[in-house]
Amino acid sequence: MRAKRTTLVHLIYFSRLNLSADATSRTQQIGEITRQAQKKNEFAVITSFLIIEQNFAAQIIEGERASVSDTFARISNDSRHRDVQIVEWREIVKREFVNSFTTGIRTPTNDGLFQKASLLPMFQRGTPKAGAIHALAVTLQAESMTKQGIDHLFV
Repeated sequence: MRAKRTTLVHLIYFSRLNLSADATSRTQQIGEITRQAQKKNEFAVITSFLIIEQNFAAQIIEGERASVSDTFARISNDSRHRDVQIVEWREIVKREFVNSFTTGIRTPTNDGLFQKASLLPMFQRGTPKAGAIHALAVTLQAESMTKQGIDHLFV
């Protein structure tokens, strides 16, 4: 008997970012990305988690196959990204991320989690692993939920 196919997928990609070197401008640019992505993802019923480390981005996008494909096409054509590469694209049974768009940026508070994930050397070589990206995103989401007093997710 064949396994039932689902239209729910997740896509993990990484890219190099074309953002300002000036910290204030960069923060504004990331804020603009967040605002635009939240609106578009909510409309497309997409959930996602974006990780930013230095001039690299990695994102997990979840949703219906057509919506994820359209979203990825838009990201690939966005001038703020270059060298966009798919790391993983597969069917999933259920979503793991809660929000339409969440950003995890390395800060002194979460530096230990980023160090443990060791994504930066993989990004620099152009060989990030889907499992490492996914694990960091899930951990950052869980940490955020814990800080909000949420001890488990019904996703």
